[in-house]
Amino acid sequence: MYLIENLETGKMYIGKKFLFATKTRQVNKKKKRYKAESDWRDYYGSSEALLEDVRALGKNKFRRTILHLCKTKAECAYLEAREQFDRNVLLSDNYYNSWISVRVRKAHLSGLQDQKTVV
Repeated sequence: MYLIENLETGKMYIGKKFLFATKTRQVNKKKKRYKAESDWRDYYGSSEALLEDVRALGKNKFRRTILHLCKTKAECAYLEAREQFDRNVLLSDNYYNSWISVRVRKAHLSGLQDQKTVV
């Protein structure tokens, strides 16, 4: 989970991106699954407004910070939504975020329950 900051305007974006993805390929007529590095090094979020600013201003005008390294997709989804709600990203003009979407069950967060002071 990450924070992107526009160094000229101070506008921010909270998002998530996984470092690795599971992919499939054909091997001897069978599908084999493997892990491959994602495009996280060049990823600047899904916000069109943010992407337009990155194209217009250049990547050097933005700072990217990792906020949390998560063990599971559910932990990442939960922490992203929590950061977004805690920061009021939908109510503030200081954020590029324009929507929050999350579906997480309590059972998915057993690894976080041991960490009472996660954020």
